[in-house]
Amino acid sequence: MILRLIVKRLAISVATLLVVSMVIFFVTLLLPGDPAQAILGQQATPERIAAIHEQMNLNEPAWKRYLLWLGGLFVGDFGVSAATSQPVSALIGQRVGASLFLMVSAAIISIPVGIIVGIWSALRRGRATDTAITGISLVLAALPEFVVGIALVALFATTVFPILPAVTMQPPGTQVWDYPAQLILPVLVLVLVVTPYIARMMRATMLEVLDSGYVEMARLKGTPERRIIWRHALPHAIGPVAQVIAIQLAWMAGGVVVVEFLFRYPGLGQALIEAVNYRDVMVVVAITMIVAAIYVVVNLIADIIGILANPKLHTRGEN
Repeated sequence: MILRLIVKRLAISVATLLVVSMVIFFVTLLLPGDPAQAILGQQATPERIAAIHEQMNLNEPAWKRYLLWLGGLFVGDFGVSAATSQPVSALIGQRVGASLFLMVSAAIISIPVGIIVGIWSALRRGRATDTAITGISLVLAALPEFVVGIALVALFATTVFPILPAVTMQPPGTQVWDYPAQLILPVLVLVLVVTPYIARMMRATMLEVLDSGYVEMARLKGTPERRIIWRHALPHAIGPVAQVIAIQLAWMAGGVVVVEFLFRYPGLGQALIEAVNYRDVMVVVAITMIVAAIYVVVNLIADIIGILANPKLHTRGEN
């Protein structure tokens, strides 16, 4: 039962990525202009344009070009940048690592903090602590990420407490994680935007589980409260929370664009903005596919966690 559900989710994820790749590819065909002309610029001649057409398979039918492009994706070939005439994979390779490092760092902090804060708030239901957590989470959830980012820059990188750098400045030949101080504000923005949603969902599901009959029965049997929370309540509550976590992590894949632009962070978001400004279609397509893949993979992992954490499915499997 569980294995069948996981295989089904995996098949849906693969189909989703195929559909997204079709949409992205064929939408780019509707864009005006000749890619070869864009690549060559002022050096374009009929002979060079014909050579680029041959090199990029632009003379082939659309369906064949799609299959060749799709095959290239599986081996990391995203095409050629129209702005630099270099392989797209070489341009965005290091930026992918920088963005993933930023998102993973924020996720490592926000997920456990959100879960713990949500559980703590549920256990303090109706008290001052619960009211304070609920109010703060509502305010943070209502603020866009650029507002949170500007507020943090004003607070920690200007005249108030000038203790952190306002932008990311990475010397050539170094990695962004070689300068931890520059990562604090971008990571903190993502944490403050994502954590309130996780905490609020964790609180809601935890309250529902704590009011259930099997938890009351466990308490009547004298089971310690800590064991009730971690052995009985949390496994039932984590499934819906995993879906919210997946949505927030998927949001990070797109919302990180704003954060990277705000802090001049050298990641995919900054590369996407530059590619849009220079009308570099192949770079835009590559980054869009990477973001879509992250979104689908994160949701797949959340579905698998939800399936494995659902006690009802385990019971059915045993029966």
